[in-house]
Amino acid sequence: MGRDERGRRFRARVLAAGVIALAGAGATRASDHLDSAAVVADPAADIGDVYAWMSPDARRLNLAMTIVGKAFSDRHTYVFHVDSGPRFGATQASVEISCRFDGATADCRAGDFDRVRGAAGGPEGLAGAEGRMRVFAGPRDDPFFNNVRGTRDAYDVAGAVLRAGAALDPAGCPAFDAGVSRDILRRWGHTEGGPAENLLAGWTPAALVVSVEVDAAAPGGRMLAVWAETATAEGRIDRMGRPLTGNALLGTLGPAETAETLKAQYNRATPAAADAFVGEIERSLALYDGFDGECGNAWLADVDSGPSRYLPLATLLADDRLWVNGASGTCTELFAVELAALSGRRDLAGDCGGRAPNLDAMDAYRALLVNGTTSGVSDGVDRDEIGAGATFPFLAAPGVTR
Repeated sequence: MGRDERGRRFRARVLAAGVIALAGAGATRASDHLDSAAVVADPAADIGDVYAWMSPDARRLNLAMTIVGKAFSDRHTYVFHVDSGPRFGATQASVEISCRFDGATADCRAGDFDRVRGAAGGPEGLAGAEGRMRVFAGPRDDPFFNNVRGTRDAYDVAGAVLRAGAALDPAGCPAFDAGVSRDILRRWGHTEGGPAENLLAGWTPAALVVSVEVDAAAPGGRMLAVWAETATAEGRIDRMGRPLTGNALLGTLGPAETAETLKAQYNRATPAAADAFVGEIERSLALYDGFDGECGNAWLADVDSGPSRYLPLATLLADDRLWVNGASGTCTELFAVELAALSGRRDLAGDCGGRAPNLDAMDAYRALLVNGTTSGVSDGVDRDEIGAGATFPFLAAPGVTR
C-alpha cells in the first residue's frame, strides 16, 4: 500500500469518528466526560475529576474525587489508589483509601492504618480514629474550568481541513498551514467569536476529599502515583488519573462503536494494563501535534523516528496516574514530576506535580501535545470563578464566592 493510500485511509478513520471527539467537550460534564455508555448510565459511579497534591509542609497528601451524579451510592465503592516508590517510574507499594456510603454515613478505610465512620458532610469533615486521615463527603464546587464551545469550534476547523484532504506525514500528523493553525488556536481561545467562557461555571457535584499523612500512605517511598476508581460487586465501572487521557485520547480515530469498546476496556483495566492502549493513543497524539502547524514538536516526540514518533509520550500517558513528589509542598505545574524526570527540567525538581485544584490543567496538558511545552495553547479561561481554598476540604461549598 502506498503512502497516499495510507493517508487516505487514515483521514477516513479520523472523519468517521468526528474530530470533535478530541475536544474533550461535554455540555454539563467535567474533564472525564464522553465516557463509555456503562459509565454514563450510572452517574453515581461517574468520576468527573481527580486531584492529588501535597500540603505546604509536605506532611499530608490531599486527594479529591468529584462524582457527576451529585450523590454517592450505597452500591458503590469509591477508591483512591496511592502507589509509592523511591523515584519516578519505580513504584513498589500500594495503599488503597476506599469509602462506602449508607445514606449520609461514610465508612472510609486507609489501608490498615486508619478509619473514618460517620456523617462526613460537615465543614471540617471527620477525623480518623487514629488521627492520620480526614474525610469530607458532600456537594462542593468542582474547580475544573474549560472553554468547551471554543474547543469545539477549533476542532471544527481541523475537521474541515481534513475533509479537504490535508496531507499526513508517516507518523500520521496532518500538514495544517499557518493560516489554519492560527484559526484553530484563535477559536480555541474564544467562545463563539467573543470572550472565552467557562461552560462548567458553578458546577457542583458530590465530592470525596481525603487528607492523609503521607508517611502512612507511601510505604514504598516519597514518589507517588495516584489514580481513582468506582466499583460495585460486579467490578470496576469508572477510573481516572490525569485529566483528558481516558476520554480525549481513546477512540478518536475510529467508528463510534470502536470508541465505546476502547473506553469500556479502559475503565475495566488498571494502569498496569497500559500497553493495551498505547497504539490508539499514538494515533490521537499525531492529530494534536499538527495543530500548531509543526509536526514533531509535541512533548517527547522524535521528528526523525517515523511512525513511532509518538510512542514515548503515548506510553507515558497510557499509564494513567497522577505523579506526585511527596517530598515537596510546592505544587505549581501539571506534569512537573514527569518533566523533571524525562526532560531534565531542574526548575521543576522541587515541585510536587500532581494536580492541585486551581491549576490550569487543560491548557498545560493540551500544550504538551501540541507544542511540547506547558504554555502557548490556551482555551482563554485561566481560572475557576470560585476556585479552591487552602484549608480542608479545599473545594468550595455550594453558593460560596471567594
